[in-house]
Amino acid sequence: MTGITNTVKSFEGSEASALKRLFWMTGIALMLLGSYGLYDRMAHGHIHANYGSIVTWGLWVAAYIYFIGLSAGAFLVSSLAYVFNMHQFERIGRLAVLTALVTLLLALLSIFFDLGHMGRSWHVMAFPNFRSPMAWMIWLYSAYMVLLIVEMWLLLRHDLVSGSSEPTLRGRLYRLLSLGSRDTSAKSAARDRRIVRVLATVGVPLAVMFNGGVGALFGSVAARPHWHSGLFPILFLLSALVSGGALLTLAATVFQDGLTRNRDTVVVLGRLVLALLLLDVLIQVSEFLIAFRGGIPGHVAGLQLVISGPYWWVFWLWQVAIGTAIPLLILLLPTGKDARWVAFAGLLIAAGLFGLRLNIVIPGLAVEEIRGLGEAIGSMRVNAHYFPSLGEWSLTALIVGLGLVLFGLGELFLPRQKEVA
Repeated sequence: MTGITNTVKSFEGSEASALKRLFWMTGIALMLLGSYGLYDRMAHGHIHANYGSIVTWGLWVAAYIYFIGLSAGAFLVSSLAYVFNMHQFERIGRLAVLTALVTLLLALLSIFFDLGHMGRSWHVMAFPNFRSPMAWMIWLYSAYMVLLIVEMWLLLRHDLVSGSSEPTLRGRLYRLLSLGSRDTSAKSAARDRRIVRVLATVGVPLAVMFNGGVGALFGSVAARPHWHSGLFPILFLLSALVSGGALLTLAATVFQDGLTRNRDTVVVLGRLVLALLLLDVLIQVSEFLIAFRGGIPGHVAGLQLVISGPYWWVFWLWQVAIGTAIPLLILLLPTGKDARWVAFAGLLIAAGLFGLRLNIVIPGLAVEEIRGLGEAIGSMRVNAHYFPSLGEWSLTALIVGLGLVLFGLGELFLPRQKEVA
């Protein structure tokens, strides 16, 4: 029996190592491919981007709201352990906070590259207009990032101090990150835990506000009927929980011996994601049914572009098939009890919900406010038919690759989560 157990563990270890190598190789490959997009953006600005006077937001804005959703969702999952004392999620608590921090960075990079004058991005901090939802969002992001960094440090502090005596690169890094702290007593660990609970409690409404605020920003634009809905803040928050939880099922399986340590946690998290995904589908179906029943031309036109326009495949193949139908089958069938299948379903959901973000941003702008404007003006920039350019795809690939590499570095250098009784 012992031999069989060792064989299974060996197989799972080799499987996990292969997944980690795949993460690293994919991340590095995407960063190399994305170097062209970075050069093009820095050297030529927006000249080679395909958005224009009608479709003014494109792939980078969709990536921004997608990564923001991942960050908020991952953090809210971590709050199940640190705020609501659901100890079965404590095994992946630190990984959830790391996921929230990495994806927040990717979101801010995405919107930073979308700015026309990137060098003026600090103006929103120095000269804020608090009557603007965008100003509130940037300030909330800043507070949220500080909170994540402090919470992550407190979660790691004890292990960083304990490992700082190692005569290795890891030990030197731990000494640097411990910021001079030397206390490893049980009293100090309990104090850290109390502070983490306070920070996580503050972070829950913060994450709800800024992610729901993005939905409110879209929903309040009355000139764009495709967006103008009171359900948008709820839909943004719900899809954030789905995508963040789905990404965590994958990360918790791949990193830090997840297949052996986190197997049961991943399965439980998969059930939570399943329930949230079903609720998300209900909200989206309700949005479609109400819009088509109401028959408001602008609202219907946007949804018709989603389901039968030039990029119908983003909805039917990417969002519905890959991001919804296949994962639902996996999670509802007996495969939903296998951590590896749950992680695969999480990957599909996380990827598919990027299609949802694209279907929010682009169709809402592609409905011409003045019918026939694109045909009346002979300019490539006055065109309702948008498809991302090579430079846009390339730069987005670099941002995704950076995220994968940061996860890999976290696997290499961050202390492992201790076993939870």
